[in-house]
This record gives sequence, structure tokens and C-alpha cells, in this order.
Amino acid sequence: MPVVRDLRVLLRQLNFRRLLAVRLLSQSADGVYQVALATYVVFSPEKQASPAAIASAMAVLLLPYSIVGPFAGVLLDRWQRRQVFLYGNLLRAVLASATALLIVSPVPEWLFYASALAVTAVNRFVLAGLSAALPRVVDDERLVLANSLSPTAGTLAAVAGGGLAFAVRVVISDSDAAVVLLGATLYLCSALLSLRMSRELLGPDPELVQPRLTAALASTARGLRDGLRHLAERREAARALGAMTLVRFCYGALTVMVLMLCRYAWSSTDAHGMALLGVAVGVSGAGFFAAALVSPWAVGRIGRFGWMTLCAGAAAVLVPALGLSFAPAPVLVAAFVLGVVTQGTKIATDTAVQTAVDDAYRGRVFSLYDVLFNVAFVGAAAVAALMLPPDGRSVTLLSFVALLYAAVAVTLARWRRVDAVL
Repeated sequence: MPVVRDLRVLLRQLNFRRLLAVRLLSQSADGVYQVALATYVVFSPEKQASPAAIASAMAVLLLPYSIVGPFAGVLLDRWQRRQVFLYGNLLRAVLASATALLIVSPVPEWLFYASALAVTAVNRFVLAGLSAALPRVVDDERLVLANSLSPTAGTLAAVAGGGLAFAVRVVISDSDAAVVLLGATLYLCSALLSLRMSRELLGPDPELVQPRLTAALASTARGLRDGLRHLAERREAARALGAMTLVRFCYGALTVMVLMLCRYAWSSTDAHGMALLGVAVGVSGAGFFAAALVSPWAVGRIGRFGWMTLCAGAAAVLVPALGLSFAPAPVLVAAFVLGVVTQGTKIATDTAVQTAVDDAYRGRVFSLYDVLFNVAFVGAAAVAALMLPPDGRSVTLLSFVALLYAAVAVTLARWRRVDAVL
């Protein structure tokens, strides 16, 4: 098969393997850290979590980076991306260790959130940098396949990290602090792995960078304007980002719903609820893996927008069909479908942005991409908080999400037809 042949060629490229290894360790640490935070906020015996509480936690951790995102993009287009991975992961290892200390200390809750916020801040640079660096180690011919393998492998690593976090809690220590320290260790390992690549390998090219940092920061507004103008001129990339934002919104709303179902509707104990959440995360991760296998073939047959249309249309039909029972088995099947849909759409979007956007602008555009991800997820949590009852069962929310998926599918299909005529 051509895909298998291209995959073998891709994996024989040394620098691609090294960049992939940095991603896998970094995102597995993310999975460990996020599960520790989720169990601390949602499943701690002393806390009675609600959709509003979950939405508030997401807003505290994610929304501030909607403001600093453009600055991150300017810096990411200036700093050597290898150095971002090295120092970023070292800093996250230190900050995660501080979070572990705060969990076991009698400190105000805002201080815990401030520490978690700092870890998330650095994560913005690392994730955007990983996407911006990928075209530097992969040729254009195999970029779609690389976007299937690399981000999806990272997502699966995050899922595996989450599973490892659950295992640590069950087998070794029922302690969120111990889990966070495990994440800190993985961040440290990712930092050390980045040293296997040369400083200049991942760009950006020095001749495209302003010579002084003050000049770069002073021109942030102009740079953001130029980046948005550059994106507007790349119609395929801009449209893909808009569609991906709505798909991410739907995924965020359903994530909050599943959290509440696991916490209250499907279980009588916190341990059982965490186990069900672990299963849901694993099933969704299997969907991400399936998307990585199918997306290169699907994009080759029906194009990026065709694949995105199919993903959104399938979700519009299957989400209400499987979810309206609010029973564990069909909802878990829906979690698998949503994994395929969300990751399949992301693979197509990543490729559209990488191929359409010039290297000098990629850091800024991927930072904006990251900001859209955060805003969509937090906005979805806020909407879910308004619609969801305490046990998580809401026909209204499911119907609203299904209509959004359908709107995305119809719009993408129309764009695809118009572009075909032109």
C-alpha cells in the first residue's frame, strides 16, 4: 500500500523520529498532568463538582492565553524552536513539581490554579512550536501523512499518560501530588531528548527574524495584523481553521457532559467514576488512532474539505443516535466516533495551515490556532454549564451540538462545490 510505503520512508528520517520522540514524551506528560488536575478538581471527596465549577476551572487555566497568544507567536517566530522545547520542558518540570507541593500543602486554592496556569502557559509555546517545526523535517509529499502520525501519536501519548496516571493512583498511591511528580519527570525527559537535534534544525531562518527582541515585541500588533492578513489571503487555511474551531467547541461541550455522567450518573463512588472516565479517555484515544490510519487515505480520495465534511456529517448523525440514551455503552461508542471526527478534522486542518502559510508566519498562525482551540473549549464548557443538569443528562445540549456539526458539514460541502467550479 502507498500509505505503508510512505510511512516507512517517513519513519526512516532521523530528525522526524527525534522530533516525534520529543512530542511523545511532552504530550504524555501533559496527559499525566491533566488527569491529576481533573481528578483533583472533579473527583476529590471534599469537592462537589458541577458543570459551572468545571467551566470556571477551564476558564482560569485557558482563557488568559487568548491574550498572550499573539505574543507567543511573535516570540516563537524569533526563538529557535529546539531551544523552546528544551527550556520549555525544563521549566514545566520545575513548575509541575511546585504544583505537587501545593496540592499537599494548606495553601489558598488560587495559588494552586496560578501554578497550573504557569504550566499551561509554557505548553502554548511547545505545542505550537511542534506543529510549526514539522515541515522542517518532512518533505511536502508526505506532510499529510506526518500530520496524521505526529499529532495523533502525541494525542495517543497524552491518552497513555492519562492511563498511566490512573494506574499510579490505583496501584501505587492514591495521591494527585504523586501523579503530578510523574508528569514532571516526563517533562524533564522530553527536554533532554530535544538535545539530540541541532539548534538550527527546526528554524526559523535567521534572515527572517527581526534582529532585536524589543523591535519584535514592539511590532506585535503589526505582526498580528500581517499574520491575519496573510491567513486571510490563504482561504483554504482560514476556512479550515474556522471549521476546526466549531468542531473543537462541540468536542468540549460533550467532554463536560461525559465528565458529569462519570461523576454522578454512572457511578456511586469516586473510584468507579474515575475508572469510567479512564475508559472514556481510552476509547476516545482509540478514535484518534483510527483517524490517523484513515485520514491520509481519505484526504487522498476526497480532499481535505471532503474528509472534514464527512467527519462533521457523521458526527451530526451519530451523536444524537448514540448519546440520547445516556447509557454508558452507546456513549462510549460515541466517544470513539468523536475521537475519529475531531482528530480527522485536525489532521486536515494542520496540513492546510502548514502548506498554505509561509514559514515566517507559521509560529504566529499556529499560536492563533492554539488560542482558537482554547477559546472554543472554554466557551463550550460555559455553554454546557448553562445547559447541563447536575447528572449530565441533557437532550438540549446534545441536540445543539448535533445541529452545529450539521452546519459545519453543510458549509464545508458548499465551499468545496464552489472551489470545484472555480
